[in-house]
Amino acid sequence: MAASAALALLLGGERRGWGGLALRAQAPGPLPVLGSGGLRQSAVALRERPGDRGVPRGPKRDAAAELGGRGDGVWGQSRGTAQALGLAGESPPPGPGPAVPRHDRWPRQVRVARDPAGAQPSQLTLDPPWTPVFVREKVSLTCRGPGASVPTRWYVDEQLWQPAGPDRVWVSGNKPSRSSYRCQSRGAELSPPITLSFSNDWLALQVPARALLEGDRLPLRCRGWQDTQITRVRFYHKQKVLGGPSQGNELLLPPLQLSHAGHYRCEADVGKVFPQRWVSALVAVAVQELFSVPHLEGPAEPPEGAPLTLGCLSRRSPLRPLARLQHLFYQDGTVVGGPQESPQLRLPAAELSHSGNYSCEVRTETASVQKRSAPLTVTVRRVPVSGVSLTAKPPGGQVAEGDRLVLGCSVAAGTGPLAFSWHHQGSAAPLATGPSYELQDVRHRDGGSYHCTATNGGTAANSPPLWVTVLVPVAGATIAMARTEPSVPSGESLNLSCSVQAGTAPVTFTWLRDGQELGSGPVLALGPVGPAHAGTYHCLATNRLGGHRVFQARSRALALSVTPPARGWRQPGTAVAAGLSVSLLLLLAAAVGWHLRRRHCTAAGKSSGRDPAAPPEPEGRRPEPAAPPEAPGDGEVLYAQIVVPERGGGTSPARSPRGSPRSAPPREPPVTYAVLRLPSEIYENVP
Repeated sequence: MAASAALALLLGGERRGWGGLALRAQAPGPLPVLGSGGLRQSAVALRERPGDRGVPRGPKRDAAAELGGRGDGVWGQSRGTAQALGLAGESPPPGPGPAVPRHDRWPRQVRVARDPAGAQPSQLTLDPPWTPVFVREKVSLTCRGPGASVPTRWYVDEQLWQPAGPDRVWVSGNKPSRSSYRCQSRGAELSPPITLSFSNDWLALQVPARALLEGDRLPLRCRGWQDTQITRVRFYHKQKVLGGPSQGNELLLPPLQLSHAGHYRCEADVGKVFPQRWVSALVAVAVQELFSVPHLEGPAEPPEGAPLTLGCLSRRSPLRPLARLQHLFYQDGTVVGGPQESPQLRLPAAELSHSGNYSCEVRTETASVQKRSAPLTVTVRRVPVSGVSLTAKPPGGQVAEGDRLVLGCSVAAGTGPLAFSWHHQGSAAPLATGPSYELQDVRHRDGGSYHCTATNGGTAANSPPLWVTVLVPVAGATIAMARTEPSVPSGESLNLSCSVQAGTAPVTFTWLRDGQELGSGPVLALGPVGPAHAGTYHCLATNRLGGHRVFQARSRALALSVTPPARGWRQPGTAVAAGLSVSLLLLLAAAVGWHLRRRHCTAAGKSSGRDPAAPPEPEGRRPEPAAPPEAPGDGEVLYAQIVVPERGGGTSPARSPRGSPRSAPPREPPVTYAVLRLPSEIYENVP
């Protein structure tokens, strides 16, 4: 046991077993074979590094010799960079290049070029696809892109290594090292970095040499130096033993989550004859997000009835920009949408029942990665009722008795459930409920003011009033006159009147005689009738509803006949006028005779006492009285007033151009005054 412990210390490795002693090997070599050769000989052999076999010790050699190949085998133009990084390449050189001075072996720091048109990154793959690999093992790097693969830019540790190289290169290392590689093909973006490590340990834990994202499967591979046989392999993550399906020296982990990131290692028995327990170096595994934690966006207080859209926002990793994701939406823990590719939940009209706590979930198609957003509280608010209005059929609310009337109530704004009530003449008691009110047979009492009230349980509003006009059509037109019999004596004055039993004003009347329009108005004044007034009379009553509906009622026919006057019959006014005329004539004749007689007597007396020498008076000249007559005394003056009425019994009313009666102003009757001065000898008629 002591010899084994000393051997382990000499080797600088880590060994488990043989009493639980664990030692770390810093420079492992081939597994020693303990036998007749003795421990010393084996220890000397083990002191050589695996990578130093075949490399003679001595003075420091040229870098190209240390790389184990010709100087022009390391990509020609970038030989200095490869030498400085401890890499060897065996890709066919693009052609002989200029020698690189020793002071320029480290490349200059340059800005990484990006193709403005490139939408997809270049893809860099390794073969074998593991890291770390053992020193002196060759690894091929291949760069692929959507366009032409050459020329390809190569970068090592973010420094330009090959500005125009091939799309595939081979690298190897002669000592433990760790480098990051990137490439960029024409028409593509820069590839994600890949870290490649070289190891010279007896036992190495290998992981995929690519970027690992959530949902990926991670295989772990425990490998011995130069594929030395290993047994009893065990894997650890953060000092915790990993279980799961294991096939020899490999372990396949479940789909990765962010919590799987960290350091991994393996331990195994190395060797076939005398196996020893070795522990690998720690390998850091980074797990990147496939997509970010989603964020749910949407209105916190959408109005009821308005469209509602919720968006589930999540950023995909640029390493997997085309990853197909599914979206689910939850309301108070219940799925209300999805799974679907669309990141939006659309509701055509928000309702009060849509209020609640919403969240969304983004996951892969296999549901290997699932992430849920923080909750978003949505409260659907009710819109107050406003803009209540009334409509009527027929328009304007003008109907006739017996028509059908339909009133409708609507709101410009307000969310439901909405309730409507109808009111007449401002009454608080509703006539009916519902968005419409219908009257099948409108009566005159149904006219008046109407309004409706709309409410959604929280707010209420009234419509402006609508006035409903109910017209009663004219009916029962009748002709009336003073006489009971339609037979009228000729010369008698006659008036006809027309009336209706029902009808909303205004009502107009038209008179017809034998079908011809005669006049208008409720009264037709015929005056003293004659044979021309005989005929059949009708009265036509009319009223209107608006300007498009006319209602008419026609009276029964009145057959008017005119008969000759009776024998000895005279109009009373004519008799009175004749008597007065005769009396006046007799009185005037008496006065004239008396006056002539007196003048004759006076002329005779004057002629007997006149001077013969005096010239004669002009002929026809009236003699001047010698002295004014004396004032008459009482009872010496006679006044007479005679009124002669117009023939036909009085003045007839004036008529309008259309035949309507029109009152004429009264006229004073003619008056004649006669004055007699009885004591005087001179008489005078005063008109």
